[in-house]
Amino acid sequence: MDIIEQITHLQLLNQFWILLFFLIPMVLISRTIVAGTRYSPILIIVIFGLTMGYVLVSSGVATPGLVEFPFVDLVANTTIIALTVSFFVGGQELRKILGNKNLEVDDIVAPSDEETVLGTSRTQFVFIIRSFFLLLGIEGLARLILGTDSGDLFSRYYPLIAYIGLVGAIILIDNKAKISNKHLYIRKGLIEIVGIVGVLIISYHIATWMSSIIALPQIFFAMMIAAGLGAICYNWTFGPTIRALLFAGIPIVLAANFMIGGSRIGDAFTISGMNAVLAYGFFGQLLWMFGGIALLMYFAKTANTRNLAPGMAGALSHSGLTGACTAGDFGKTAAQRAPIMINIPFFGHIFVFSVLAISAERGAIWVGPSTLIVAIGVILTILALKNLRQANGDDRKEVKALMQFSFGWQICAVFGGLSLLSLSAMSIEYAAMTQTSAISHFGLFAAIQGGMFGADAALLIPFIFSMPFLVHPLVFFMYGKAMENNGEMPVKPVYILTLIGILGVIYSLFTI
Repeated sequence: MDIIEQITHLQLLNQFWILLFFLIPMVLISRTIVAGTRYSPILIIVIFGLTMGYVLVSSGVATPGLVEFPFVDLVANTTIIALTVSFFVGGQELRKILGNKNLEVDDIVAPSDEETVLGTSRTQFVFIIRSFFLLLGIEGLARLILGTDSGDLFSRYYPLIAYIGLVGAIILIDNKAKISNKHLYIRKGLIEIVGIVGVLIISYHIATWMSSIIALPQIFFAMMIAAGLGAICYNWTFGPTIRALLFAGIPIVLAANFMIGGSRIGDAFTISGMNAVLAYGFFGQLLWMFGGIALLMYFAKTANTRNLAPGMAGALSHSGLTGACTAGDFGKTAAQRAPIMINIPFFGHIFVFSVLAISAERGAIWVGPSTLIVAIGVILTILALKNLRQANGDDRKEVKALMQFSFGWQICAVFGGLSLLSLSAMSIEYAAMTQTSAISHFGLFAAIQGGMFGADAALLIPFIFSMPFLVHPLVFFMYGKAMENNGEMPVKPVYILTLIGILGVIYSLFTI
């Protein structure tokens, strides 16, 4: 073994430990800062992630994109894994609601409430670390089986990455949690890992096979398969894999992406037109988020987070809200409803991704179908608001109305935003990235990250996606105030923020 190979082996181990100490403390510190409040730690992850990436570059330790830290990119590209779990859970909940199945869950685990780190219980701490190992292990195993990234520096180490990740995830079980059947619990975790890897492999091959007909991204097929499996296995009680990824999968993925986005801050501002792109993303967050909330408040007469949080998480496929909801930051009801709401709009993504795929080939937004889809979205949104207003607090009626709202408002936001951007001189690649960031849309982010709009867009999307998260202090502050007020969000500030968003988007369009 020559000296260069020895250094490479050492570099592999260093990368693993560096990433572990980058991401885990970031998530833990974010939970510590908001401990004792009703605010979501996602807000702090945004700030710490962007800052960490910027500091690494400004101090000369790394270059934009963090190419010196390939494991950060590895975890940043595990978006589809975290979403697959949410889609599975959403499929379960949909089957229960549509099939009128009220099941009494016999949970085999009672988590430990002992506080290990301020704001994080022992079981939650184990979930966070386990999620890190799961994301690495599953991604490494999937890449090994599929044979992707053959030219990557660490591609020949995928077997080791998969082994370390999966073995670490399997043995990380909180010994203070009360588990009624330990063997069954561990076995469930293994089955869930196999299931996730199976979904990734099958969806990849279907996307590859379909690419000659229409370039639908892998995330679309992963969603369909995972949701279908959830509907079939609707009485599956969660093992350690799903529990961990539901709680901490999205925060860890976001932390890695924000680090990469932060590393490109100085570099990206030199690109012509970037200021207008970021301005639209920032004000678009205000418009589509608080505009949707304003509609729910004014027409549906509801201001409670049990409706607003999962409703907007689904209506925008919003990464930050989805992570906060599934982690339980907005209460048990929101946590149960969020997976349903993020699944529903994805059934309409056959239109979203189809139109976008054709638009990418044409080099411009396909205006005719986009206008028709927006009209359908407006009709569905009006119907949803009417039904939600008439729900009178009935859980089943509220959920069905929110499902309609999630579908309707999402296609209004996606295609309405793209139609607005088509009036400017912006290219379709930049328009897709801009609208993705303006609504923090996790599905479109994963699709662009996967190369739907080319290599340049895939490199830029972490930065463009990250920057509008600077508006999240407002978003999570409003939701936090609501949680402190028995779930009721203040009305007037929402209307003011919506107006600012409308004016800001108009200004941005004129400056693009």
